[in-house]
Amino acid sequence: MSYRLASFAVLVMGLSLCCAAQDLRWQDLDDQQRQLLAPLEEQWETLDPARRHRLLKGTERWQSMRPEQRQRAQERLQRWQNLTPQQRRNVKQRLERFKSLPAEKQQRLREIRNNFKSLSPEQRQRLRSRWQQMTPEQRRQVRQRMQRLAPGESGNR
Repeated sequence: MSYRLASFAVLVMGLSLCCAAQDLRWQDLDDQQRQLLAPLEEQWETLDPARRHRLLKGTERWQSMRPEQRQRAQERLQRWQNLTPQQRRNVKQRLERFKSLPAEKQQRLREIRNNFKSLSPEQRQRLRSRWQQMTPEQRRQVRQRMQRLAPGESGNR
């Protein structure tokens, strides 16, 4: 019985959020929200309610960020905007593949990324250069070795 009640509550909350976003007119936004969303003013009324809701959530996140977090977010947005449509599709596909991986594999990939990020810029560049100089077969072999590593071993190589 409690499962049905919980499911009903989730459904009602979802519908109320959707309706709230759908009913939200541009004039209903506060000054900060309108300033952040100004590029969308002309199309606001035609946006999908779910998108309006996501955009409003984004303004809340933005307003709660520290200046350095905002700077990083702006840099990421700029990099995204500079990508070609094909590059954006590739990024989205890679993200979907990552999300479809088991949690353990996702964690393992995060560890590898963090280990790479902890290297100095010179070390990262040397690794990139070595990777680019490898043949496809050599790259395949490296990937296979990496897959066989136990989670705690990545820092040893």
